[in-house]
Amino acid sequence: MFEKLKHFAMQLGPLIALVVIFVLFAIADNVFSEGYFLSLYNLRVMLSSAALIAVPAFGMTIIIIAAGIDLSAGTALTLCGTVLAVQLKNAEVAAGEPGFAAAMIGALLLTILAGCLCGLFNGTLISATRVVPFIVTLGTMTIFLGVGQILAGESTVYAPTENIPRWLKYLCYTGSDGSKYLIDGLKIPTSVLIAAVLAIGVGLLMRYTVFGRNVFALGSSESTARLCGINVPMMILSVYTLAGFFVAIGGLLYFADVKNGNPTDGTGKELEIIAAVVLGGGSLSGGRGSIMGTMVGALIITVIRSGCMQLSIPNTYTHIIIGVIIIVAVIVDQLRHGSPEWFFRLLPQRTDNSR
Repeated sequence: MFEKLKHFAMQLGPLIALVVIFVLFAIADNVFSEGYFLSLYNLRVMLSSAALIAVPAFGMTIIIIAAGIDLSAGTALTLCGTVLAVQLKNAEVAAGEPGFAAAMIGALLLTILAGCLCGLFNGTLISATRVVPFIVTLGTMTIFLGVGQILAGESTVYAPTENIPRWLKYLCYTGSDGSKYLIDGLKIPTSVLIAAVLAIGVGLLMRYTVFGRNVFALGSSESTARLCGINVPMMILSVYTLAGFFVAIGGLLYFADVKNGNPTDGTGKELEIIAAVVLGGGSLSGGRGSIMGTMVGALIITVIRSGCMQLSIPNTYTHIIIGVIIIVAVIVDQLRHGSPEWFFRLLPQRTDNSR
């Protein structure tokens, strides 16, 4: 019974941390600033910003559960956004004209294909070469950046406003005009609704399917997974390709947010994507993680950023705060797996004087 309560408390840890951080910033903003932190507009902005991190982080969650890592997620995401921007820029018909729907479907399919190919490329290299994912994806991170720069002509790609459909233009809208939301009058950003639907789908996939059980088995012990008859190379391919799909959706949201495609914007995004998983309770050792926890982790990052902005705290200190919290989360994860060696060295040494 005690172990079950302990496990339950650990699962609630990220959520408790989110609530504490949110309350502290709300109080600090009310005392030292203008109380804008709790405004409906700012809450919508935080939710939409969290969705932009959470969607690609869903794929990263699956990878980390499988004891992998993907440092190329950021540049792959902006590569997908650049593919979409190029397709819309080169569209021969404007939104609303005959044939535009077919052109838009083609652009979306190419965007998703680009993300899946990035994931497939990573998975193929990892499974074929047996090189650790950290090294492989460190290399593909710069490869995807270079491919994106080639597509963009080493500049930012701007799609004409008339070539962007209304639903895409307002996908990340957070203003007060209710008619610009997916559900008229319900002022919830469409990006948030997309993240919620994907979260439910991935959560069900990981909990109730053979694929989900195999991913957890692979992350817990690759050798045991092989003995159980799991095709490890195929699982690695599947995991990274599926993660590429979520990266592609993240690229779609990225374009909807900034209305352009710039491959260099992806540099560093992989860190906040990985951070969302870690802050949500995912273990870099593999075998543990949850979609709900990843959503909470993404919210923690956006709440800290928004709170620091409202309090006029410079971005440099914001980065430091987030970095410290990530380190604490990793240390807590190590302690949950059994105290590491450095922890034992901190404890007072017992001496046995008995003869």
